[in-house]
Amino acid sequence: MEDPRHLETPAGQAMAVRRDPAIDLVRFTCLLLVVAAHCMMVSPVLHRDGTVTTANTLMDQGWFTPVVWVLMIVPLFFVMGGVTGLQSWRRLQARGGTGFQFAQVRLLRLVRPAMALLAVMWAGLWTALLLGVHPQVIQLMATGAAMPLWFLAAYLTAQVSIPLMARFHHRAPRLTFGILAALIITADSLRGAVPVLAFVNMVFVWCAVQQLGFLMADGFFQDRSRPWLLGAIASSNLVLGVVTGVAIYPGNMVENINPPNFCLLLLGISQAATLQLLHNGIRWLGSVSWIQALIAVAGRRAMTVYLWHLPLLVGMSALLLLTDFPKPSPELAEWWWGRIPVFFAVVALLVPVILVFGRLENRPTAASHARGPSRTAVVTAGVVVFLPVLDAALNGLTLALLGGGAACFALAVLLLGRVPTPVLPPRKLLGEPTLPARGLRANLES
Repeated sequence: MEDPRHLETPAGQAMAVRRDPAIDLVRFTCLLLVVAAHCMMVSPVLHRDGTVTTANTLMDQGWFTPVVWVLMIVPLFFVMGGVTGLQSWRRLQARGGTGFQFAQVRLLRLVRPAMALLAVMWAGLWTALLLGVHPQVIQLMATGAAMPLWFLAAYLTAQVSIPLMARFHHRAPRLTFGILAALIITADSLRGAVPVLAFVNMVFVWCAVQQLGFLMADGFFQDRSRPWLLGAIASSNLVLGVVTGVAIYPGNMVENINPPNFCLLLLGISQAATLQLLHNGIRWLGSVSWIQALIAVAGRRAMTVYLWHLPLLVGMSALLLLTDFPKPSPELAEWWWGRIPVFFAVVALLVPVILVFGRLENRPTAASHARGPSRTAVVTAGVVVFLPVLDAALNGLTLALLGGGAACFALAVLLLGRVPTPVLPPRKLLGEPTLPARGLRANLES
């Protein structure tokens, strides 16, 4: 495996800033799959007595269990987050940055879009409540829209841990991955006796999958032969088939995701190897000019799309309940055909949202002569962010928690402040420009 210390050389640093079109294209495709899947899951039903219930239509389909085995792409998000996150951390290190500065930037880039979402949802649902919408409908909308928040909590945890995990990876990459895998299995083994341990794996599982991205960034998978990659895919899925076949874990991967378990690590191994196996073809496709242009527009706003698509879908579905618009039963073919216009309607609603709120994803502006926040402020901001997100992920989102979460996120943004300009080493020591060439940074800081 390639030694991470090669990045201390000029050639290594030049490589660290190069963009991989395959990562951009895979991330964009995965995001589309997530939006499409949620369009097939949300199905509110208005009954004759005025009550409203929701059904997860997709989860009720017998064919969905084997399909989701292939299409459960959440681990792939963390693999790609490991690749780009490690590259960003090493670039920041080369410019004199610290782990706390890395955490500050990561928190700001994820918290600011979420702050806007929570504030708008809180104001919108309160307005609906004052206009006479039944509290049950308000709670259903809040609960449905909260589904993406567990991902935000998990992704924030994994990303903020990158400086620490990169240190372990630098010293002993295979041992670090092995220890995380052992911790996952231990937590899974004890979760029956101590149920709370299941949620510890929100750290162990996603950090382990992220480590696969570290290995990919260092060329570990690239150096493996095609038979080795095929063997890794086959063996990880074989083990997955055994542990689900003997009912150690559920066969439905959606049931394994929150809290996550060993199955998600096995999927991560399979998906990382598959990504490497298909890398050349995906990279060629991602280099096509019109695809690059599409990804350049939509890819930079991935977090905005992820956070907003489900609340927009839930809100649109709730409004349709109040109209005479045809509402076929999910058992009918008309309902499934109707998912196509629903998908495009959500995409259309996302366009103005991206125009208004998408800029909150931009990299925080550096302050030329300002000091960054203290370590205490960064840690406090992290705690202030994680508490409401974990509460929502574990106990569900309420109207009160929406308002409290928006306030906590706003406080975190104030605590984190502006990003100080890193101390730059002399250019002659690096042998390369301190900033990448135009157009080569799209997937390095997301």
